[in-house]
Amino acid sequence: MNVNFKQDIVTRPEGGKHTVHWFRKGLRLHDNPSLKDGLKDATTFRCVFVLDPWFAGSSNVGINKWRFLLQCLEDLDRSLRKINSRLFVIRGQPADALPKLFKEWGTTALTFEEDPEPFGRVRDHNITALCKELGISVVQKVSHTLYQLQNIIDRNGGKAPLTYHQFLAVIACMGAPPTPEDSVTAVSVKGAHTPIAEDHDEKFGVPTLEELGFDTEGLNSPVWQGGETEALTRLERHLERKAWVASFGRPKMTPQSLLPSQTGLSPYLRFGCLSTRLFYYQLTDLYKKIKKAFPPLSLHGQLLWREFFYCAATKNPNFDKMLGNPICVQIPWDKNAEALAKWANGQTGFPWIDAIMTQLRQEGWIHHVARHAVACFLTRGDLWISWEEGMKVFEELLLDADWSVNAGMWMWLSCSSFFQQFFHCYCPVKFGRKADPNGDYIRKYLSVFKNMPTRYIHEPWMAPENVQKGAKCIVGVDYPLPMVNHVVVSRINIQRMKQVYQQLTNYRPHE
Repeated sequence: MNVNFKQDIVTRPEGGKHTVHWFRKGLRLHDNPSLKDGLKDATTFRCVFVLDPWFAGSSNVGINKWRFLLQCLEDLDRSLRKINSRLFVIRGQPADALPKLFKEWGTTALTFEEDPEPFGRVRDHNITALCKELGISVVQKVSHTLYQLQNIIDRNGGKAPLTYHQFLAVIACMGAPPTPEDSVTAVSVKGAHTPIAEDHDEKFGVPTLEELGFDTEGLNSPVWQGGETEALTRLERHLERKAWVASFGRPKMTPQSLLPSQTGLSPYLRFGCLSTRLFYYQLTDLYKKIKKAFPPLSLHGQLLWREFFYCAATKNPNFDKMLGNPICVQIPWDKNAEALAKWANGQTGFPWIDAIMTQLRQEGWIHHVARHAVACFLTRGDLWISWEEGMKVFEELLLDADWSVNAGMWMWLSCSSFFQQFFHCYCPVKFGRKADPNGDYIRKYLSVFKNMPTRYIHEPWMAPENVQKGAKCIVGVDYPLPMVNHVVVSRINIQRMKQVYQQLTNYRPHE
């Protein structure tokens, strides 16, 4: 043991501070307080990202999400080159790969962004313990969420607020979140340098999708381009819509809103290519310029909902499950693999639902209104299948599916937690017609309907036979029949949900 220890010391570079910054989320150089801390008085610094190639082949994360991540890493590498550094992409498991490199590089300091999610907290706790044994200092700072979540929990009597209203009341007493840090530039690097070997790309380059074992034949070009550069360009565009921000209220729903916009930011917040705090303060400043007043909370709604779900999840490792999850109502969902597969693959026989699921599979994003529609259909509305199953499909396909936000949203939309308006049920025909009156969205994603008259596009099974023939779309042949009778099943399901909630209110534990 002692012999090895002496060898380790021999390989350490002479004196000074030798920093490794470990990227996970937070894939950016702006508002990165832990990276800035690592650069202070450093002699050398290396920025690493640990990629588990085995995970790529076996995980339930789809190709669009992997492509987005690799684009984020390529962008980060380009930004680091501008400050005479590079990104080191390391293959393997953090607990195995990092200590070996720390020894090889003579690392004395490790920095990373705090991960508030339960799995991340355990991983970071273990790495911190390893670093302690190796005599490496560790700094982690909050920058993935607006606030230090523990402060919100402490202010709420030691428990996470479980209604959005309660959450807003707590943060209203806390004052504004910390302001974002300046971007890391060549100036902030000062005297620190990154030792880069000639075989860097071979050893530490960003891999391709093919190298990770994905078949890219027939893959559509990306609708969302990953990376901090794209995120900041989009933020600028987003803020240029001054009129939108100035009149901020509930954005009007148009069929156009269902398509990805050049100002969409959610995947960039998920991967941390865009800082939530930067977004928060840019919105605040713009609002003050236009309105000469302090902005209402609704302006930051998107960010605060995210924060709310993160806060609810941070101390609850079973947040993504029904069983063992103290905040989740135990609903006796049906198990039906065939029905689940039809929903996930856009073969329900309801064009509005199927177009949404097709867009999700092709592009990795759907509008929040569309999320409500398909989540309600799978769970309490029509199929009575557990929200956990829907959550897994979103985890695989949705670029912005955070563990906390995704599970929180599914619990909420299935009336399992947070909010229970189970008597309100989205009709897959009426709701679709309201959002997409001319069927343009349906025609874009389901080409089988390109000749279907608008009158029948939301319920093609109602079209007379000659209309179906004329449109070259025979229901039951070219497109599936509806898998359920919505009017009947939704009525049954509302009764089922009513019973669950009645039992909850009647239930009194034995004294």
